[in-house]
Amino acid sequence: MGDGKQTRNEEFQSFVVGRWPRLMRTAFLLTGERHAAEDLVQSTLEQVYAAWRRVGGADDPEAYVRRVMINAHARRHRRRLREFLAPKDDSGLVREVADTGDRIAQADDRSALLQALAQLPARQREAVVLRYWEDLTETQAAEAMGCSVGTVKSNAAKGIAKLRAIPGLADMVTHGGRK
Repeated sequence: MGDGKQTRNEEFQSFVVGRWPRLMRTAFLLTGERHAAEDLVQSTLEQVYAAWRRVGGADDPEAYVRRVMINAHARRHRRRLREFLAPKDDSGLVREVADTGDRIAQADDRSALLQALAQLPARQREAVVLRYWEDLTETQAAEAMGCSVGTVKSNAAKGIAKLRAIPGLADMVTHGGRK
């Protein structure tokens, strides 16, 4: 009996080591903050470990874990009407347009995108992150979010429309060709 438990522990450890960066990236995009992302991944892995026998034998354990993580995130923010994840407004600062190969400019662009994502409602953010950052199909995103494909399409479209309406993001794409 001890060998079976040790084998499960080794399988779980191998899964965590192999998937940690991707789980952290997804959690960060959902929460908008590194420490909150770490907490989300840790609590998700705690739940998954308790059911690893069932999870490890699933067709797609990563999809199962992603679903647990999204559900955990949704539970944490269900009662909030609005999330305040973005830093204070610094719109009065003048920003220069840098070369496309400029790493600092790329970091600024990434920061602007993360701030914009943080302004989206939780379900829209989940749909956008899963569809466009994690590159999941609509069906996979629907499974992860626990909703219909139509709901994913609707939330992703609304989220993308809101992101396109943010002037800073539109300027980033239209001036200098940066993405």
